[in-house]
Amino acid sequence: MEPPNPQQFQQFLSSVLSQRGPSALPYAEDVKWLIRQHLLSLIDIYPSLQPKTASFTHNDGRTVNLLQAVGTVPMVYLDRPYNIPVIIWLMESYPRHPPLVFVNPTRDMVIKKPHPFVNPSGVVSIPYLQNWIYPSSNLVELVRNLSHFFGRDPPLYAKVQAHPSNPNPSPRPTPNPHPPPSTSFPNHSSPVGSSGIRPAIPPRPVQQPPYGAVKQDDWEEVFKRNATDKLLVDLHNDIVGLRNAQEKDMDGLFNAQGVLKQREEQLKQGLKEMQDEKEGLEQQLQMVLMNSDVLEGWLRENEGKVTNLGNVDVDTAFEPCDNLSKQMLDCTASDLALEDVIYSLDKAIQGGAIPFDQYLRNIRLLSREQFFHRATASKVRAAQMQAQVANMAARTSQYAL
Repeated sequence: MEPPNPQQFQQFLSSVLSQRGPSALPYAEDVKWLIRQHLLSLIDIYPSLQPKTASFTHNDGRTVNLLQAVGTVPMVYLDRPYNIPVIIWLMESYPRHPPLVFVNPTRDMVIKKPHPFVNPSGVVSIPYLQNWIYPSSNLVELVRNLSHFFGRDPPLYAKVQAHPSNPNPSPRPTPNPHPPPSTSFPNHSSPVGSSGIRPAIPPRPVQQPPYGAVKQDDWEEVFKRNATDKLLVDLHNDIVGLRNAQEKDMDGLFNAQGVLKQREEQLKQGLKEMQDEKEGLEQQLQMVLMNSDVLEGWLRENEGKVTNLGNVDVDTAFEPCDNLSKQMLDCTASDLALEDVIYSLDKAIQGGAIPFDQYLRNIRLLSREQFFHRATASKVRAAQMQAQVANMAARTSQYAL
């Protein structure tokens, strides 16, 4: 059979992951591209594993269509290469959670009992699966860890064939010098056909040593293997602890960075408000200086009149500085005088001193005259404001120079 074409795998994965509707695979849309990359990287490094789709039945009876990688994991045991058949199921929560890995023994294979990483039902549980970290963990590293741990303690062995011609079979199986023929998986939906599997590991020799005799090499090998496994587990735990501590430190630094940025924004806002307040105070200072100059000038002009205060006429105590001020003074005085006359008429009509028709006639005449004085005062006030603005502008340009 021709080797599978990587282009076919790419087309297959693009097709099944882009499906919509009831036939869509139950993976989150934001991780489908990452799932595709994980599988493509896996088959690029381990061509013995092929992506397929198949029905998976949960413990509660639910059946769902999932992706799987089916094939063999290469390993080396006692300086000889072997292939362990496995099925790697990508569950619905993959890659945020680890996949489900099974060893898939053929008819002439048996699962080793007990095994530290494979239970009797074939479920694989190695430290890499238990410490799966999204998004750094991936299928390539998973298969490398499977090859490493399987090479140290193979989970599958070839069955020993019984010989009926032997009337007195040995109570223990004898070693099989030749591995069994290669086998293949059952058919699943896939873009390519199933691949061949290398022979399983032959059964271990179980020759009974003499009573009381212990092989020193076996003890040394067991001790070395146990010590190495213990060191690997401790090293892995230390790495996980260090990574968790670094992640906590990074979270703390990110939080501190956010607080510092917030304080930076507050300081910038406060600085801007202080600059605006400074500009406002400078403008007020200019106004105070201008008013101080006006008052000082007025005091200098009227300083000589202090000696003549005893002979000052009340009507001439204040002299308007210009025609607008004189006109404003006259209009205001007339308005207030008319207001007093109207008030006196109100008191007279209340006391019955004048008839009502004469009161109405006088009030009409006085109100008309008061209206004209008030209108004139309003126009004079507007003209004074315009002249004052022009004067302030001239003084501002003088201080700026």
